[in-house]
Amino acid sequence: MENSEKTELVLLACGSFNPITNMHLRLFELAKDYMNGTGKYKVIKGIISPVGDAYKKKGLISAHHRVFMAQLSTKNSEWVEVDTWESLQKEWVETAQVLRHHQEKLEASSCGNEQGSPVLERPGRKRKWAEQRQDFSQKKSLEPKTKGVPKVKLLCGADLLESFGVPNLWKSEDITQIVRDYGLICITRAGNDAQKFIYESDVLWKYQNNIHLVNEWITNDISSTKIRQALRRGQSIRYLVPDLVQEYIEKHDLYTSESEERNVGVILAPLQRNMAEANS
Repeated sequence: MENSEKTELVLLACGSFNPITNMHLRLFELAKDYMNGTGKYKVIKGIISPVGDAYKKKGLISAHHRVFMAQLSTKNSEWVEVDTWESLQKEWVETAQVLRHHQEKLEASSCGNEQGSPVLERPGRKRKWAEQRQDFSQKKSLEPKTKGVPKVKLLCGADLLESFGVPNLWKSEDITQIVRDYGLICITRAGNDAQKFIYESDVLWKYQNNIHLVNEWITNDISSTKIRQALRRGQSIRYLVPDLVQEYIEKHDLYTSESEERNVGVILAPLQRNMAEANS
């Protein structure tokens, strides 16, 4: 009875994952512990959604490699998985749209489960009972199922929260939709200004109850940028990324001075799109 009163959550992390690190994986564990600890939620799944190549970020290697490394890193996880939908899109997809895609997918799955399998007709009274059950099933499917459907929330670091303030990087309506309709689980560090940033933003302040700040007390400064830098310098990255990811990077010689120059001089996709819309 206690579990039935909890809201089931799916944690969605969007980003470059260039490459995925142990810190990316750690975010999921921190968020799960915190949300389950509130007594109001039950985290049932984590989703890693690598951005597509059309994002045009400097040094961004092929989505094929980034997705494969993410899959290797979650090989032994019982609840975190990798989704390829965003990475396979030809155009860059807004985070709000990725959230919407996964929420709609959960709703469609929930409707399918509640409707059950097709009812086989049988002669006599059994057939009549089957027809009645089918009628009931159809009526039930028209009822809203939102209450029982797991909720998708965006999992992020404090840097994403602060990026909301970068001009033209986010559309204001997307920020509103993310914090109002889905919510954020933001992993912060001691001395971080995430709370201050929320206070200074009218939109974030308005929906602050849907923003969960989780303190990361065991400091971990691993970042994809630092991993790539170490690789360019021929330094070890062992224990910073999963072993299978390290082996894959070395096998394919993924991060070099040449790869870091990819998309140099190219305007980031969201900036390009949002500035074009602002000027139209």
